[in-house]
Amino acid sequence: MSGVSWESVIAVLGLAVPVAAALWEFFLAGRKRLGYRVQMDTSARDSASSSGPEAGVLQRMQWDGAHLGDPSVVLLRIENVGWTPIVEDDYVAPANDPVGIRVAFPGRRVVGMVVTECSHTVLRDFFAPGTPGLGSTDGVITLPKVKLNRRAHYKVLAVLDRVPGFTDADFPDPEVTAGVVGGVRGGTIKKTEYYPFASRPVRWLLAVLVLVSAAQSVSAFARDDAVRAAAPLDCAKGTLYLSGSTAFRPVLEAAAKQYTKTCTDAEIPLTGDSFQGSVAGLDTLAAAGEKAKAADGQGLGNRLSFSDGPKSDGRPQLLPRPVALSLFTLVVNKDAGVRDLSLDQVRRIYAGDITNWKQVRGNDLPVQLVSRNPGSGTRTTLQQQVLDGEPLLAVTASDCRSLDAKTPGRCEVADTPTLLDTVASTPGALGHSEVGAATAHEDVQLVRIDGYPATLEGADEGAYPYWQTEIAYTYGEPPADSIAAGFLRYLANEVGKDILRSRGHRPCAELDEPLLCRPSGS
Repeated sequence: MSGVSWESVIAVLGLAVPVAAALWEFFLAGRKRLGYRVQMDTSARDSASSSGPEAGVLQRMQWDGAHLGDPSVVLLRIENVGWTPIVEDDYVAPANDPVGIRVAFPGRRVVGMVVTECSHTVLRDFFAPGTPGLGSTDGVITLPKVKLNRRAHYKVLAVLDRVPGFTDADFPDPEVTAGVVGGVRGGTIKKTEYYPFASRPVRWLLAVLVLVSAAQSVSAFARDDAVRAAAPLDCAKGTLYLSGSTAFRPVLEAAAKQYTKTCTDAEIPLTGDSFQGSVAGLDTLAAAGEKAKAADGQGLGNRLSFSDGPKSDGRPQLLPRPVALSLFTLVVNKDAGVRDLSLDQVRRIYAGDITNWKQVRGNDLPVQLVSRNPGSGTRTTLQQQVLDGEPLLAVTASDCRSLDAKTPGRCEVADTPTLLDTVASTPGALGHSEVGAATAHEDVQLVRIDGYPATLEGADEGAYPYWQTEIAYTYGEPPADSIAAGFLRYLANEVGKDILRSRGHRPCAELDEPLLCRPSGS
């Protein structure tokens, strides 16, 4: 028993109790089962003590012209409370004895009896006048061997009178004698009761289940500290420094928050300087690796950089791990009056051929291009995937707030949040962003390309061009037990994938070619 935990014992008990109850109810107690209820047993004394003009009616009852001495009325219900039918041969009685049930009334004699109610009309045939086994003698009523389907019943109403010489104030309960072959507890007829909530065994079962649930809850709280102490596989101790894409920053902030909440020995500080763009992040990672002067084959275990797309040549120490497929979108100031552009129109706008939105059936406003600084993965992807490798127009304003509202121009900003705010506040502005951040910004309009919104389905079909693979880079191969390796595993597990999807990205593991992490149509 030393290897068996209390949780296992409680769990087995919680399963065994309802199973045992079901076996009892359906296979043991659910066999042939004959029962009865005394639904009424009232005397003349009981009725006389009640109020009403006819309260003493029982005292005025007569039999053969003579008043009854101490009359009483009993209503008895006979029922099949088992799960199988009861037939004539099931009654425990000699084959030549037509009586199936005997009801005795100690201290009383039977004045008269009648069957008052049958659950089904066919039962009345068993109580026709002259039926063998039906009748009464002195203080005993005899009932025939009645066929009873499951839940079938009939009622017997009897008028009784006190036996001379019986001096007790109260009459004993009726004594019902019967039995069925194959019934529980020897097949003896049992007195049944009506429970408006649940029967006594069911109430005991509920009580046991409540105790089992309470025990499991107490056990869960008691082992909470132990569970926290045993960190998940992805957890590691130490401080992790992240850098890179501003477009991917919201994902990393959410993932870092959840990771440090689960892994209490980990720290992931995020500051405004952590994310300056994909290229800047790769430069930071390379510089940290060179400064650490790690031994050959030893990678940094405390740094990761995230890039919108692959790195350029010249950084052989940086190793890629595809994380997600990121979708990007063009965003426009709502005053421009544009919701959809063809790919050709987009290229002509960025080439300077279209300078006013009215040229593409928008409003009469000059086009103001708001772009990310060089080194931005979002900008690089725009040039490579959408503009067919063409460079952007020259910057006309070093500060976006100084753009001339009457003439077209272009300015640059450092990060995605600033770009979206600038597009929202600049009439005629056009910019670019990852989908999650753009969707969350209520003051910009997302632009479709050739009628296609930024969706994975559009990218898979080759119809939507503005996408990129989000790649995590390490300096060398990080140790397996390092916080960098643990955080990468965390992004690939269910919690990490949920965070990626919630920000509009698609986990690489869900794509047809996870290692390439590209749309199927590309």
